[in-house]
Amino acid sequence: MKVPVGFFQVLWSFVSFLPYFFLLFTLGLLKGAIIGPVVVGIIVISNSAVIIGLWPAHLIWTFYRVLRTKRLGPVLKMVVVVALPVPLILWPVVGIVGSLLGGIGYGFFAPLSATFEAVGENVADKCYHCFVDGCLSTIRGSWTAVQDFTDFCFHSYFSYMDELSEKVPEDEKPVDIRLSKLPSCFLASLIGVPVDVSLITAAALWKSPFMLYQGWKRLLEDLVGREGPFLETVCVPFAGLAILLWPLAVVGAVTAAVISSFFLGLYAGVIVHQEDSLLMGLAYIVSVVSLFDEYVNDLLYLSEGSCLPRPRYRRIMKPNRVKKKLVDNDNNDLKIGRESSLETKLILEQSRTLKWAIQRYKPVQVWDWLFISCEVNGRILLRDGLIDIKDIEECLVKGNCKKLGIKLPAWSIVQCLLASAKSNSSGLLISDDLELTKSNGPREKMFEWFIGPLLIMKEQIKNLQLDDNNEETCLRELIMRGKNENPEDWDDSSFLSSDNVRKAQLQAIIRRLQGIVASMSRVPTFRRRFRNLVMMLYIEALQADASDHHIGEIPKSKYSTDSLVRGGGGDGDKEGRDETVNVNASTDKETHDIADMV
Repeated sequence: MKVPVGFFQVLWSFVSFLPYFFLLFTLGLLKGAIIGPVVVGIIVISNSAVIIGLWPAHLIWTFYRVLRTKRLGPVLKMVVVVALPVPLILWPVVGIVGSLLGGIGYGFFAPLSATFEAVGENVADKCYHCFVDGCLSTIRGSWTAVQDFTDFCFHSYFSYMDELSEKVPEDEKPVDIRLSKLPSCFLASLIGVPVDVSLITAAALWKSPFMLYQGWKRLLEDLVGREGPFLETVCVPFAGLAILLWPLAVVGAVTAAVISSFFLGLYAGVIVHQEDSLLMGLAYIVSVVSLFDEYVNDLLYLSEGSCLPRPRYRRIMKPNRVKKKLVDNDNNDLKIGRESSLETKLILEQSRTLKWAIQRYKPVQVWDWLFISCEVNGRILLRDGLIDIKDIEECLVKGNCKKLGIKLPAWSIVQCLLASAKSNSSGLLISDDLELTKSNGPREKMFEWFIGPLLIMKEQIKNLQLDDNNEETCLRELIMRGKNENPEDWDDSSFLSSDNVRKAQLQAIIRRLQGIVASMSRVPTFRRRFRNLVMMLYIEALQADASDHHIGEIPKSKYSTDSLVRGGGGDGDKEGRDETVNVNASTDKETHDIADMV
C-alpha cells in the first residue's frame, strides 16, 4: 500500500481510518456478546464435569504411582506424599476458574478477531464474512477445546503418572533430599513466599503505568506515521484493536508477575538444599526481586540494572551482564559501534519485521506437516504390509497405539532427517521448498525442546552416511517391526552392516526419537488429530480390502518413496487425499457402521 507523506495526508489517513475501525469493532463486540455466553457455557459445564468426574481417579492414581515409583528417594517421596493433598484439592477450583476465564476470553475475542480478519486483502465478499465469520467456527472451536482438555485429563495425565513407575536403569540414582535440610528449606520457602509476593507485586504495580504509557506511545506513533504493524493494510485494524486492548495486556502482565512471584518465593527452599546454606536462601529472596526489577527495566527500555540490592545466592555465580560490561570496558568503543549499526539496521528494516513474523513457522504448521507425513507414510506402510488392519483395530478399539502412535510418526520423522542430511540442509527439510530452522521455527519452548534434538540427530545421521538402497530400506522395517534395545537385535535382520558400533548408534537415535514422539503423543492436540488419521486409514484399509476381494488387487498409492521423504507436502498430498476406491454399497454401509461404532 502507499504510505501517506505529509501532514495533511497523514491526518486524513488517520481520520478516515477511525470510522472504518469503530464499525468493525462494534460489530465484533456484538458478535462476541452473542457467541460468548454459548461458548462459556459449553467450556465451563463440560470441563467441570470432566474435572469432577475424574478427580477421584486422579487422586487415587497419583498417590499410587508416587508411592510405587523408584525414581524418588524415601525422604523426597515422603515430602511429596505429605504435600500432594494441597494441589489435588486446589485442582478442581483452579480448573473450573481457568475454564471460566478461558471460555470468556475465547468466546469474546475469537468473534472479534474474526471480524477484523474478514476485511483482509484476499477475502472475497467482505461484507458477508464480517457478519458470519467467527460465529459457528468459535462454537466448534469450543467443543475442540473441551475434547483436548478431556484427552489431557483422561490420557495424558495418566501417561505422565505411569512414567513414574517405569523401570529405572541400574546406574541411575533416585532423586532424594537430606532429612536434616528439610527444616531450613521449609523456613526459607515460608519466608520467601510472603516477601517475594509482596515486593514483586509492588514492583509490578509501580512499573505498570510505564508499561501502559510506553505501549500506547509506540502504537500511536506507528499509527500516525503508518510504520511497523500499521504499514500493512491487512494488519491496520488489528493494530487499532491493540491500542484499545493494551490496558488488558498490562493487567495480564501484572497478574502473571503476581502468580510467578509465588513460585519464585518457593524456590528459595531449593536454593537452600542445593547450596546447603540457609543464608544463601535468604540472599536469593532479596536477589530475585532485584533480578525481576532489572528484567522489567530492560523490557520497558528504562534505566539499565536495578537500584535494589543483589547479594550472592550461589557459591559459584555465572557472570551477569553488568559484570560482563565492566570486564569488556576496553572494547567499549567497538561495542558501541556494533550497537549503533544494529540499531540503524533495525530502523531501516522496520517495515520488514511484520513480514518476517508472518513467514515464521507456527506450531500449527509443524503439526500439519507431521500429520500429513504420517498420513502419506501410513498409506504406504499399509500397502507394503508393515502395518495391517489388526494394528489399526487394536489402536482404535483397545487403545493400544504403541505401534501406530509411536512408530509411524518416528518413521515419518526419520524420512525427514534422511532427506535433510542428504541435501546438506542447515535445518529440517519438510518439503521441496520449506526448510525448518532455529531462526524460522516456532518460539514456543515446547517446540524448541523437540526441534533442537532433531537437528542434532540429523547431523548424526549425516555422519553415518547410510546406503540409499539397502540400509535406508531396511531401517524402515526395523523401526516398524524390530526391537532396538541391543545391537544383537538386528543380527537376524537384513541390515547388512556388521559394525556393532554403527548399529548401536542407529539404535540410540531410534530410541531417542521414539522417546520424543512419546512425549509429543501426550499433547492433547496430537491425540485428537492422530485418532482422526487412524480412522481415515482404517476406512481406506477396509475399502482396499473390499476392492482386493472384488477386483483382485490392492490399489497402490500415488506416492513414491522419494516424494514423501520430506513429509508429503505439496501437490502430491492433495492427490493422495483425493484418492478413492470404488466399492459396492454393502461395503460402504459396513465401513460407516464400523466408523460410527468406534
